[in-house]
Amino acid sequence: MKPENALIKVAIIEDNPVLRNSLKDVLNDSGRLKVVSILDSSHLIVPEYRKTLPDVALVDIGLKNNESGIDCVRVIHHYFPEIRIMMYTVFADDQKIFDSICAGASGYLLKHTPPEEITQSLIMLYEGGAPITPSIANRVLEIFREKNQPALSNWGLTAREKEILEWLAMGETYQDIADKLYISISTVRTHIMHIYEKLQVNSKIEAIRKLKP
Repeated sequence: MKPENALIKVAIIEDNPVLRNSLKDVLNDSGRLKVVSILDSSHLIVPEYRKTLPDVALVDIGLKNNESGIDCVRVIHHYFPEIRIMMYTVFADDQKIFDSICAGASGYLLKHTPPEEITQSLIMLYEGGAPITPSIANRVLEIFREKNQPALSNWGLTAREKEILEWLAMGETYQDIADKLYISISTVRTHIMHIYEKLQVNSKIEAIRKLKP
């Protein structure tokens, strides 16, 4: 385990050289983050990440030669499941949001996000949070409801369990959910334990992916 306040190693996948260099400068100047890898496609992810061992990855959805950053997420999540992944994109497209989460992303930021917020979001991501641009958060909840309500019923989740899973899909913390539902955090944990048992998964991302139509 890293010591408290140790530098968080960041990998960037972005095909715009101006933007990726700007991101590198912003993140390296933060005092908490250090960029250890910059790629413009998925081709070198495995050997590069085995060498640099990043903690978090910031991935653009639209890459050169029509390659999708979502494919990069799948590669990262398959070979390096311990790396936390943030999508960073101009796209607020519903399907891209849902596909990113199902592929293994834990956060979703739009490119107009201020630099300080990007820095704080990556730190939050590393610490176990799931930061999502506010304008995207409500769409995540709507997409989740539209796509997964039949599947949720098939797995035998209760109405309260469905509600909690929806909030988890939006990136809310256990404490946030407890506050919103006026229940204790221990009750939230119990519900989540039951959700994971019913879906036969061990994490929020696995639960959302399992429910993909």
